[in-house]
Amino acid sequence: MLISTEVVMFILRAHVSPLRRSSLALLFAAFIVTAGAPFARPQAPATPPAQPDQTAPDAGGPTGDSGVIALPKKKDTPPADVPPPAPAEPKVKNPEGMPTYSLKIDVPEVTVDVGVLLEKTHTFVPGLKPTNFRVYEDGVVQKVSGFKRVEAPITALMICEFASPPPFSRNPYSGIMLIRDMRNAAFSFAESLRPQDYVALMTFDMRTQIQLDFTQDKRQLLQAIDSLRMPGFSETNVFDALYEGLDRLERIEGRKYIILIASGKDTLSKLTLDKIIKKVKAAQDITIYTISTGGFMRAVGGDSITMLQADNEMRTFSSLTGGASYFPRFPGELPDDFNEINQNIRAKYELIYRPSNTKQDGTYRKLRVELVDDEGQPLRIQDEKHKPLKYDVIARDGYRAKQEVE
Repeated sequence: MLISTEVVMFILRAHVSPLRRSSLALLFAAFIVTAGAPFARPQAPATPPAQPDQTAPDAGGPTGDSGVIALPKKKDTPPADVPPPAPAEPKVKNPEGMPTYSLKIDVPEVTVDVGVLLEKTHTFVPGLKPTNFRVYEDGVVQKVSGFKRVEAPITALMICEFASPPPFSRNPYSGIMLIRDMRNAAFSFAESLRPQDYVALMTFDMRTQIQLDFTQDKRQLLQAIDSLRMPGFSETNVFDALYEGLDRLERIEGRKYIILIASGKDTLSKLTLDKIIKKVKAAQDITIYTISTGGFMRAVGGDSITMLQADNEMRTFSSLTGGASYFPRFPGELPDDFNEINQNIRAKYELIYRPSNTKQDGTYRKLRVELVDDEGQPLRIQDEKHKPLKYDVIARDGYRAKQEVE
């Protein structure tokens, strides 16, 4: 049991002299210190010093807050013959407040529809390969990346002779026969149209009249043809009508066709034959197909000088533009005639290329298409008897490049 310090000090003050009291106080203090040692709180056993981590840490320093300091791994010195690494690509930053812009050059594709027709029969030449075509743009050969045979839609103007019989005619019935032949031919052509085709109808006697503007609605065309029943004049100004038709089509881009259904006789045109031929030669991307009326009457009654001259003029109009002329005598011949026309004007080879001239400056680029053999020489076509056949390559004359938007 521990003795209270206050009790001991009281006894010393009461019974011991001051000198001895000081000595006893020192002894008592030493006793207290010595006696209190066994009753002190036991200490935890001493922890042996931590052993250093034998695992070498990764380069860059220790992994904890304390411990062995690890030095970075010393990299192997590269051989003397190894070139130093390339400097890092400098990073360019836009000025503050300016957004990031990217420049992309888009070179559009050019599609060219090419028709290959025999010069004599005007029939389409099948079986050609991509290597048989060579495309030039402004005289520079282009690399063709796409090729296929297609059935292209058409844009056509049908010009029909619609005139009454001449007065005091010896055969007034002939005028009715010509109108009947014209209607049969017009109906046959309308039935051969497809939904993607654009067709307009113009009639003429002494003057021209637009019966139907360009449309893709076949029903409207059939109704317009059916309405042609009562002609106004007996004159047949075919030269003036053809000139006006060419003038209208020249305002339309791409390849166009004129289907001229008429007897071919010209009675009162303001233009002469020389002037209309000059106009036909100057026409761009326009092909004329002619269908003559009155074939049955001529087969029965014979040909007159006037009709022979009319036939020659109709052939001239078509041949100058790469078309063809037809002289049906019976309505049953018309479907075959228009089937041949459709085959020739629809069957195309579609060529696709990216122009080497990537400028989008809105300029006009001239196009030229040639046929070559496997050795790069002009392609030769022969018939079954190995006789050479002449052919025409029909393609647009050029195109206008896109204008870059500023």
